Amino acid sequence: METQIAFICLFLVMIGLSPAEEVKRNLTGVVGGNITLPDPLLELGFLLDKLNTVASVDEEKFKILEERYNKRLDWNKNSGLFTLTDLQKEDSGLYKIDAKKTKITFSYSLTVYDPAPTPAVETQTVSSDSCWLICSVDKQASLLWIKDQDILNQSRSALSLPVTVRKEDRGSSYRCVAANPAENKTLHVNVTTSCGFNDTESLDNFEKRTYWIAGGICSVFLALVVVGVWVIKQRYLSKKKPVRQTQGR
Repeated sequence: METQIAFICLFLVMIGLSPAEEVKRNLTGVVGGNITLPDPLLELGFLLDKLNTVASVDEEKFKILEERYNKRLDWNKNSGLFTLTDLQKEDSGLYKIDAKKTKITFSYSLTVYDPAPTPAVETQTVSSDSCWLICSVDKQASLLWIKDQDILNQSRSALSLPVTVRKEDRGSSYRCVAANPAENKTLHVNVTTSCGFNDTESLDNFEKRTYWIAGGICSVFLALVVVGVWVIKQRYLSKKKPVRQTQGR
C-alpha cells in the first residue's frame, strides 16, 4: 500500500515539473501595418520578444515593460489578444506568450516586409485583333496576370510582366497582381479602353456604313441613268416613226 502511495506522489510531482506545452506559429506583417497575436492571455502571464520581457498581465492589469513598445502595443482584456501597431522592420523576430496558470507557451516567428509595390499597366502594341500590355512595378515582386479566374502569366520575382489580349476576350476581367509574402495589390484593367477596341469597332462600323451608303448611292445613280437612257430612247424613236397621209378620191 505504501508503495502505491509513493508511486502516485511521484507521478504527481513529475506532472508538476513537466515542461510547459509550446505552440509555434509563423506570422507576417507589413511596415506601417498591425499584427494581432492569435492566442489569448486572460490571466497571469508575460509577453516576451527575443531579448526582453515586453509586457505583463496580472489580474486584468496590463503593463508595458519595454519603452520601445509604448503606444504601439495593446492588450484587449475581453479577448486577451495582443496587438502590435505601426510595424517596423526591426520588429521582426521571435515573440512568446508565457501563460503561467495554463503552463502553455505560444511562440511566434514574426517577419515584417515592405509593402507590396503598386502595379501600373502600359499599352505597348495594338493591332486590329489584339494588343500587348505590360504590368510593371518599381521594385522586385511576384507578378501575375489574371483573366477572370485563370492565371495567364506569372513571375516570382520581376519588375515587369507582359500579356497578350485578344479582341474576342475584351469582355473578360483582366487584372495585374503584385505580391510579397505579407500582402498583394491588384490593379483591374479595362482592356477595351487600354487596347482601343472601342475605337476599332467604331471604325469598322463606320467603314461598313460608308460602304453601304456608297453602294446605295451608286445603285440609285445607275438606276437613274438607266431610266434616263430609256426615256431618251423612247422620245427619239417616237420622232422617227413615219407619218401616214390619206389622199382624197
